[in-house]
Amino acid sequence: MKIAFLMDPLENIQPETETTSHLMYECNERGHTVYFLEPHDVYIRGGQVVARMRNITVQQGLNMAAYWQAIIRCTKQEHLVFETITEMDALFLRSNPPLNYQTMEFLQTVNNHVFILNSTTGQILGNSKLYILNFPEIIPETHVSRDPSRLRKIIDDFGGAMVVKPLQRFGGEGVIKVSTRDRENLNSLINYYVRAYETYARREPIMVQEYMKSVKQDGDIRILLLNGEIIGAMRRKPKKGDFRTNVHAGGTVFPHQVTARERRICEIIKEKLIADGLYFVGIDLIAGKLVEINCVSPGGIPRINQLNNDRLEQKVIDFIEHNVHRMNSSAHRKRA
Repeated sequence: MKIAFLMDPLENIQPETETTSHLMYECNERGHTVYFLEPHDVYIRGGQVVARMRNITVQQGLNMAAYWQAIIRCTKQEHLVFETITEMDALFLRSNPPLNYQTMEFLQTVNNHVFILNSTTGQILGNSKLYILNFPEIIPETHVSRDPSRLRKIIDDFGGAMVVKPLQRFGGEGVIKVSTRDRENLNSLINYYVRAYETYARREPIMVQEYMKSVKQDGDIRILLLNGEIIGAMRRKPKKGDFRTNVHAGGTVFPHQVTARERRICEIIKEKLIADGLYFVGIDLIAGKLVEINCVSPGGIPRINQLNNDRLEQKVIDFIEHNVHRMNSSAHRKRA
């Protein structure tokens, strides 16, 4: 199979701890032809979606560090492959947020011809923190506004600490805890996040969410879902003096057995995820409530593998292979 990875520059990735590198490695080990491209490499030629790619298929059997160095060398070569996207069997969209909407629009036209993980439509719908609002019965108290006075009133009325989240960032970036006990800083932070100096229409809406006190002691739960089914989970605890559990923010990971309550949440969101083409996602739960759904380059495979002596990337590539065969069989029947 020809499998392409649309992602960030390889030099920016720590391969031992990144999910993308493990997926690429597994494809290479299975003998698939692997291609690398970045969001700006996609364009239109004669009405077809084309991309500048590099073939990064290398010898099998290397360890991860040697494999990564080998494929970086491939990207330094001058030879570029110009392929129509429909020549690919599968395309992984693994570039970190924020989403490149122009690239998504280009790729939207080939969704029915190439198996894309996750689908462009799904990523457009699910890339911001607003996607959890599809499931109001299982999320903490949540508000979104660009009006500083309204946001202050929400926090006042709530009467306790709340969490402020920019809608388009990832890895815990920009997430802060606020309360009415420090009103001067609260006003300043809200004004800064919504860009209160702009006209109302140009301001940035932000999310304010109930602060779950248990996160300080118990952390949160990251569950990886593949086609709506649980394939792995871990507990993440914040570093001392912080409440953010993201590993990029200094969080530490621990093994976790998924509870009945957590399984029920996964069942509630399953149908919507699959309908939107969000086949591979990471969800974050605190105190039995859904706080985030990560569909743009979700991570966690290497750390869960290490905790459980597993190889979750194998399940993802099995899923890709199955769906490519299904799409090819369907296309063959239509031609017949």
